[in-house]
Amino acid sequence: MNIQLWRVVIALCCIVSVAGCDASEPLASAPAEVRYSVVREEKLTLSSTLPGRVSALVMAEVRPQVDGIIVERLFEEGADVAKGQVLYRIDPAVHKAAYAMAKASLAEAQANVAAVALLETRQRLLISQHAVSSQELDNTISQHGQATARVAKAQAELEAAAINLAYTEIKAPVAGRIGASSVTVGALVTANQPSALAVIQQTDRVYVDIAQSSTDTIRLRRAMAQGRMAHEGSATKVRLTLEDGSPYTAMTRTKADGEQEWIQGDLLFSEISVGQSTGSILLRAVFSNPDRLLLPGMYVKATIEEGVVGNAVLIPQGAAFANNAGGHSAYVLRRDAAGDGVFRVERRDIRLERASGNRWVVGSGLNAGDILVVEGFQKATPGELVKGTPAQRVPAEAVARAPERKD
Repeated sequence: MNIQLWRVVIALCCIVSVAGCDASEPLASAPAEVRYSVVREEKLTLSSTLPGRVSALVMAEVRPQVDGIIVERLFEEGADVAKGQVLYRIDPAVHKAAYAMAKASLAEAQANVAAVALLETRQRLLISQHAVSSQELDNTISQHGQATARVAKAQAELEAAAINLAYTEIKAPVAGRIGASSVTVGALVTANQPSALAVIQQTDRVYVDIAQSSTDTIRLRRAMAQGRMAHEGSATKVRLTLEDGSPYTAMTRTKADGEQEWIQGDLLFSEISVGQSTGSILLRAVFSNPDRLLLPGMYVKATIEEGVVGNAVLIPQGAAFANNAGGHSAYVLRRDAAGDGVFRVERRDIRLERASGNRWVVGSGLNAGDILVVEGFQKATPGELVKGTPAQRVPAEAVARAPERKD
């Protein structure tokens, strides 16, 4: 019985020792698998989305130009008014009296100048007969000139009184849509008061004031000067996104496929100075507003077409990673002699210019035809072999032309 037990123990020890020997032998590791994409150049229209604020194309504040009591309001709040339309009437009684007084003063001055003119004519006849002295004639001539000046003064006072009487009818200085009235019938108003009676705004076309950082402006100008970016067309186009996130489109116009048509605006000018507190430059665009959807003071997002890059290199955002130098790097593959689908990994430092959707625009470091690792680069090590499969359909000849690693 003891002999059989010993035989079992010895057999178990042999099995354990054999297993331990097998575990100690190194296993050959298979190459890591990654997915790649061939880098290509493409035409890219660059755009920026910036905050903007809507303002009226024309805005006029209605104020009284004479003192008086409002006796009548002649417009509906929120309605369209025409230029020259009467909006308010001020009690004209005082100004009518002033006009009548000025008219009477003019008649008195005209009568006085007629009398002095006859006296001057008579004295000129008598001076030859030595019936009057030269001094008397000189005094009469002076009186005639003063009477004529009083007539001119009376005429000016009459015109001023007529203007003030006309100002008792407060008229619209421009055509547009008028807002709420700040006064009611019976209110006392004064000439050139600080508060406006109402505000008229033209909103069939509106301005959109956009703020762009000065650094972006410098970058764009350098890119255009170096020929890396060009404009298409004479005017820069701008599109808007409203506060609710919807695009600014025409409500009544649709495309052939049934979609609503974007309303595009034109960029008019950019401010010549940088805001010291914001570090931004003001851009102004003009938009048509046929449906009166854009209201003054409304916040919008403006998308500006900055330019077109004819040979832009774009990569997925997940294919780039930060390096220790504070920049970015990516992994590229080189065809290796180990077999079909086997590549050698190489790390490449790249410069990213900006984001375009879910991709990066690469300024330098990658060229068309490079095989870029887009998935699984965490498992790749520079200099090691990997098994590569395309992330999307790529021409076989593009992979065949991939540069071979030279050690």
